[in-house]
Amino acid sequence: MITTSGLGRRATLILGLGAVLPGSVLVGTAAAQPATPTPQAFLDSIYQPYLARDFKGQPYGDSDRYFVPSLAAAMQRDMAGAKQRGVPPTLDGDPFVDAQEWQITDLAIAVKMKSPLTATSTVTFANFGKPNRLRIALVRTPAGWRIADIIGARESLGKLYKAK
Repeated sequence: MITTSGLGRRATLILGLGAVLPGSVLVGTAAAQPATPTPQAFLDSIYQPYLARDFKGQPYGDSDRYFVPSLAAAMQRDMAGAKQRGVPPTLDGDPFVDAQEWQITDLAIAVKMKSPLTATSTVTFANFGKPNRLRIALVRTPAGWRIADIIGARESLGKLYKAK
């Protein structure tokens, strides 16, 4: 029979609790690393809601959630300046579907990893029956995967803001 001292039981209990409490960190295990969604999961979370007829679009005004810091900052400066001047912002439409209005069907998202920190994606869909194709450059940041650029048939989001 194996016996455990009071100290040993407390240590076992504390370690056991650490393994099951939300937000706990297990030192020396893979569980210590927070799970980072894949680029595919990140883009799926953005695009899948567009398939619902009543979806009003992602809140890209909350640009830090979607874009790399430099692009997010440029978008925020532009939106704030446009509001202050009482004019529309440079981005006049939804960057994720490259349109002001949408009815999205036939969505397909293909991701290709370029390195552990970069990926590219081709997003295809029909908007009101018309085929569309967007190329998306992704970068893994400390906050997770973020969009560095969206390139549509007419323009690139990155170039749109670099021109400002």
